[in-house]
Amino acid sequence: MASKALVKTQSAAFPNVDLPDVSPLASPLLKQLTAALGVPRDVVATDDQIDHAWSQLPRLIKRIPPELRDQRIVKMCVAVASCLFDAAINYVWNAAVVELRQKVRRFGIAVVPQVLDDKSFDEDSLSDLKDAELLDLCLKLNLFDDDDFFFLDQCRATRNSFSAAHPAEGIVDEDEFLAFLSRCQKHALSSAHNPKGVDTKAFLLAIKAARFKNEQRQEWERRIRETYEAQREMIFVMLHGLYCDSASSEEARLNALSICETFSDEFSPRTRSALIDRHQEYKAKGDESRQTASRRFFEEIGQLSLLNDAEIHAIFSAASRNLLSVHNAWDNFHNEPPFAERLARLSSKNPVPETAQPGFVEAVVTAATGNPYGVSHAALQYYNEMVKSFSPNEIRLMLDLTRGTSLVAGRIKTSKRCERHFRGLVALLDNKSVPTVSKSLYSKWLPRDDDIPF
Repeated sequence: MASKALVKTQSAAFPNVDLPDVSPLASPLLKQLTAALGVPRDVVATDDQIDHAWSQLPRLIKRIPPELRDQRIVKMCVAVASCLFDAAINYVWNAAVVELRQKVRRFGIAVVPQVLDDKSFDEDSLSDLKDAELLDLCLKLNLFDDDDFFFLDQCRATRNSFSAAHPAEGIVDEDEFLAFLSRCQKHALSSAHNPKGVDTKAFLLAIKAARFKNEQRQEWERRIRETYEAQREMIFVMLHGLYCDSASSEEARLNALSICETFSDEFSPRTRSALIDRHQEYKAKGDESRQTASRRFFEEIGQLSLLNDAEIHAIFSAASRNLLSVHNAWDNFHNEPPFAERLARLSSKNPVPETAQPGFVEAVVTAATGNPYGVSHAALQYYNEMVKSFSPNEIRLMLDLTRGTSLVAGRIKTSKRCERHFRGLVALLDNKSVPTVSKSLYSKWLPRDDDIPF
């Protein structure tokens, strides 16, 4: 729903409303009419009350979008000029109810049954709703918030008890009418963004049918962005479950992942909480397949931070160990690229936890330094990418590898090719990111003038 500030800005852009001066006509007419009927003039509103209400109408009507100023608003003005504040209230309320029904239609009549879990809801059901039921529906659909509901429900009670629609329990003066109009304008007759519901059945069918084309994916992303927060939360949790289901096709899983990746940085606290809860359910049930898929889901959308520290550490450590293991195995030059790509993608979307940095740095630098026979050229782009992104602590760990008994240190000492590779990696580091304690090592291992290309 649009913010109150947005509504205020939009309403301020509407042109001024200049109403004609009706006092020269209304005042004599009311005197003649009451005299003709033989009743006192004060049985209806005084001239001062009419003048006050009339003077405030332009300011309030200006806030109503021009497209919503229909015959009901015109009749409201006529009623005010005629001192009929109780009738004016009724016209305003009818305009508000009509617009609320339109909001539901713009949301999507076909989508409402999915939200209400009521398959029988249709256009006739909307028309048959009582005013109180309409307000409840708008609240459930997030067409307005709790504040809007509170004030509009008060307006509904005022209209039922004090308007011309029913035998009135009291008299409404000009101030009460103006407050009524102001509330209806602000909470119903406004230019606030009208969310549109997403047809989840059609959405699921599209996801499962085939891999999304760019235009198709963008259209569904637009619809999700335009719906209300509660439905977005439900959609993202649904997509997470679809991705983690081993029975889902690969096309469906990739579609679900691409949609969630687009919105991952915009996840609300409620959405993040719901996704964590679903992940914890998999763990509690011992569903290893879904738990593993769920970890990969968080990894791919760059939201590993939602998991606990132990799980994040385990994911990075496993990816680092796998790369190092493949690097040290037979035919490593051919087998390294997919493992290097996985670790590069993982580290680019998620910060490496400090506890996992030693293993991460060792795996990357060892594989990037290579062995006396060379380095995996197909994987080199991923190694360079990760080295360039090293944090100050990771740079320290990288340079410290040269002083210990690590595999890298041994290769640098015994192989000129490995030494040149390592110096080339050091050259990728940003001097500004090198911690003070590592400055001397950094200078030592920068490429030398006599280094030859490798």
